[in-house]
Amino acid sequence: MRTRSVCLGLALAGALVAGPAAAQDWSLDPTFGSVDLTSGFLPDPNVTQVTSSGSIDASTAIGSGCIGMIANAPDFRLNYTSGSFPLQIRVESDSDTTLVINAPDASWHCNDDYQGLNPGVTFDAPMSGQYDIWVGSYQGDFAPANLIITELPQ
Repeated sequence: MRTRSVCLGLALAGALVAGPAAAQDWSLDPTFGSVDLTSGFLPDPNVTQVTSSGSIDASTAIGSGCIGMIANAPDFRLNYTSGSFPLQIRVESDSDTTLVINAPDASWHCNDDYQGLNPGVTFDAPMSGQYDIWVGSYQGDFAPANLIITELPQ
């Protein structure tokens, strides 16, 4: 019994030291598809219909800089070849949505309320590579949304 208690205590201590682990699994197939775009792509903007939300709290899974309820699998995947233009990824919806992006360098970018209740992230000097995108919901509701990928100035 003592050995079991010590093992349990060590396991709990290890979990506390490790800190929060991102529950988002970029290796899963994206729910609403993917696109390969090269800088200067047409038509611009690229628009994809998605549904916001999920069962995971982004602030707990990724960190306090992220909010909203998101899914485990990405909602959408962008494979991007950069050029000289900034890259903007944003969401338009009648619902209060949030945005979580895992960039090619494995950094997390989150936003809420970029324009009104719609989130957006601009990469001024975007990297080439895979961008995994989650469209979340501030209140946990499942709502239709447009995911917009553009290089056009706003």
